[in-house]
Order: sequence, then structure tokens, then C-alpha cells
Amino acid sequence: MAKLPRYSLAHNAKTKKWELKSEPSGKLVKRFTTKARATKGGVLGRAIGGRGLVRIKKRNGRIQEERTFPRSADPRGRG
Repeated sequence: MAKLPRYSLAHNAKTKKWELKSEPSGKLVKRFTTKARATKGGVLGRAIGGRGLVRIKKRNGRIQEERTFPRSADPRGRG
């Protein structure tokens, strides 16, 4: 199985926005006003082109959860 591209969604204290960045390059993919707007209704999946792993972080920088797109590509999935 090919490696999935990785992304992280974290709060930027300077801009006061939530930023979705590519790992490890750190390239900004998309910026959101709130975490709720970023995580609802498949917005993250569309932002990354429907394929990848997104680490959603809390304001303190710790990982809250990980989401895999598409879900069938999750290596921890049912097997």
C-alpha cells in the first residue's frame, strides 16, 4: 500500500486562525476561521483532494485525533 500524504490542522496564534498544512514541508493548504468549520461536513477531505491523513491538534499543540481520507485507506481499519 502506498504511503498517504500527511497533513496537520493546528491553531496559529499570530493569525488567530486554524491552518491546514502539508507535512513535512509546512506548506499552507487552507486557512479556517474556526476549528468547527474545518472539521465539519467533509471540508478537510475536500481540502486535501480526498486522499491523505490529517492530524487534528488542540490549541496546545497535542494531537486530538487523526482522520484518514478515504476511510478505507486507514491502516488501522478492519481487517
